[in-house]
Amino acid sequence: MSTVVATMSITLDGVGAGHHVTEDEPFGDLPESTFFRWMNETPDENRAAFDAIVGAGAYIMGRHMFGPVTGEWTGDWRGWWGPNPPYHAPVFVLTHHPRESIVMEGGTTFHFVTDGIEAALARAREAAGDRAVHIAGGPSTTNAYLAAGLVDELRLNINPVVAGRGLRLFDGVGPLRLEQIFLKRASLVTHAYYRVLHDE
Repeated sequence: MSTVVATMSITLDGVGAGHHVTEDEPFGDLPESTFFRWMNETPDENRAAFDAIVGAGAYIMGRHMFGPVTGEWTGDWRGWWGPNPPYHAPVFVLTHHPRESIVMEGGTTFHFVTDGIEAALARAREAAGDRAVHIAGGPSTTNAYLAAGLVDELRLNINPVVAGRGLRLFDGVGPLRLEQIFLKRASLVTHAYYRVLHDE
């Protein structure tokens, strides 16, 4: 069975996104640099971490990770990433409102799942085969999968920033037992990977 990996780029105080996401501000009232200076300014130093993010067999993300549209789908919003998103694999978007799948360049297809996190995971596992399924965020979606005990590995890219506000990883999750399996310090980020220990 494929491994389920949750990946988040967070601040030192656990924030993974701001509030009030708009089409022009994908991270809401916090700038993108809060979370992704390491990716944008030092890509060579962090190539392995980026490759790990985009190396999954399938992805799951929340509605706000896909875009700022709420309620019924209107218009032709196709995600933040332009015509060729970086995923190059099936992406399952959690939503309460049905929408036809969107085929993009490079092998990315966005599928819209209305029957919950477990249904999305089942579809992602089937699509991924032996490759990993990545929970791609945002914080609320990651927290839902952690709280349900459905994550095998948690990969955190920790930025040396205190945001002071925003949506936090682990809110409402409850106790977790983690085993550190990888740690790398880079100039703008610390990559810390953990195995999630599930009770037998």
